[in-house]
Amino acid sequence: MLFALRFADPIARGEVDLTFRRWKRAQVKPGRPYRTPVGRLQVDEVDVVRREDLGPDDARRAGFESVAAMLAEADRHAADDAELFRVRFHLLDEPDPRSELAASVPDADDLDAVCRRLDAMEARSAHGPWAWATLAAIAERPGVRAPDLAASFGRETAPFKIDVRKLKALGLTHSLPVGYELSPRGRAVLATRA
Repeated sequence: MLFALRFADPIARGEVDLTFRRWKRAQVKPGRPYRTPVGRLQVDEVDVVRREDLGPDDARRAGFESVAAMLAEADRHAADDAELFRVRFHLLDEPDPRSELAASVPDADDLDAVCRRLDAMEARSAHGPWAWATLAAIAERPGVRAPDLAASFGRETAPFKIDVRKLKALGLTHSLPVGYELSPRGRAVLATRA
């Protein structure tokens, strides 16, 4: 789920615990945590609602001054046949396991396992070896826009970003406001190839 950064503080204070989204089918599941720009959120409840059943309390709990403003935002990028979903959530206080992983420096066994995993990812790739070269490019050019990094490999941006997310899931990279950088774990892994 994406949230504008203006929601970060109200969510952290517990003032915002609802969001209203228009989807053809639910895009989140109760009981699951989700990484968002405002922190990790646990979804508690997802249900389809009718516009006429919503009131000022719903708008306030979603961070809006009025039901009309809240619905206008929900409608902004929705298909005409999309249903209106109410998502109730709460902010998770526990640290993100991926952030903890990224901050860790791997021991020799972990380094070996990660290197084997990267080699296997490259071997299975339909577009050839990419993981090690991508790590090296991010190390050499931190903060460079994803489209520019992708172009340097002759790749489209969207599939390139999917590959970078695979590296991030292994704790090897961090997203910056623009571009990426290697995590301490990523630097340690890349150093094995130096």
